[in-house]
Amino acid sequence: MAHKHPLNIHIEFNSAFDMLDFVQIVSDHVCKDIGMDDDATHWVSVAVRESVANAIKHGNKNEYAKKVFVDFNGVFADVSEVSIRVRDQGAGFDPDEVADPLAAENLLKGSGRGIFLIRNFMDEVVLQRAPQGGMEVRMVKRVQPAGASDLTT
Repeated sequence: MAHKHPLNIHIEFNSAFDMLDFVQIVSDHVCKDIGMDDDATHWVSVAVRESVANAIKHGNKNEYAKKVFVDFNGVFADVSEVSIRVRDQGAGFDPDEVADPLAAENLLKGSGRGIFLIRNFMDEVVLQRAPQGGMEVRMVKRVQPAGASDLTT
């Protein structure tokens, strides 16, 4: 049964890849709590892992002392949704300058698909410099009504 009251979770941790599994467990729990099916929960999990891994590796440059901030907010209305914000303390980047992973010269590269995946798995994605410094990824995934097909799969 899905939650019927607001859901707000804030996680703050040092840049350590050890935290990826913990953040994924929280993400999976939040998705189930608001009524997402297994497929949507999986796609959100992939997007969250990618954004947190990017915050640690690219944003904070693996500097353990720098923090990663993850916020989950569940909205329960006619259409329930989860809003996720991941922020790092790095220098930031221009999202328009991220290489297209579908370009011929990038097809065989072993990395560079994280933002592409996030944009394809979530209903809304905004990449921006955070007012507090660092880069921020804001993502939204809506619960599909029973019987509706999920276009992300």
